[in-house]
Amino acid sequence: MRHGKKVNHLGRKTAHRKAMLANMACSLIEHKRINTTVAKAKALKQFVEPLVTKSKEDTTHNRRIVMSRLRQKDAVTELFREVATKVADRPGGYTRIIKLGNRLGDNADMAMIELVDYNEIYNADKPKKKSTRRSRRGGSKPAATAPVETEASNEEE
Repeated sequence: MRHGKKVNHLGRKTAHRKAMLANMACSLIEHKRINTTVAKAKALKQFVEPLVTKSKEDTTHNRRIVMSRLRQKDAVTELFREVATKVADRPGGYTRIIKLGNRLGDNADMAMIELVDYNEIYNADKPKKKSTRRSRRGGSKPAATAPVETEASNEEE
């Protein structure tokens, strides 16, 4: 029984699963979005999000860790140069999974996984959030100001 086991084996041996996730992560970094099954998208999300977090701090040690997981120099370079600058202020949640329905041939649940900051169409509708998370004190509410007299209203009198 698999009680408490967090790894989805995806019907593959360990080496095959790690190689597949590395290739899918490289494709995601290169193309910014890929279509796959829902199970693979969820596994890829767990695989790629820690790597994006590591890329936010560009050190030799972090590059070596990411390189050992991805195994493609071009993908690591793009992750540390382009993707890391785009997600620098985001505290997490770098990917989004959008379910697409079922595949025609075998009726598998399909999904699109994408990097959140690269979808301008989806992000355009959202208003910018305010920078502060919570108030520090009760604070002073803006007092109701009396109507300010202008020179035009003074001239009329």
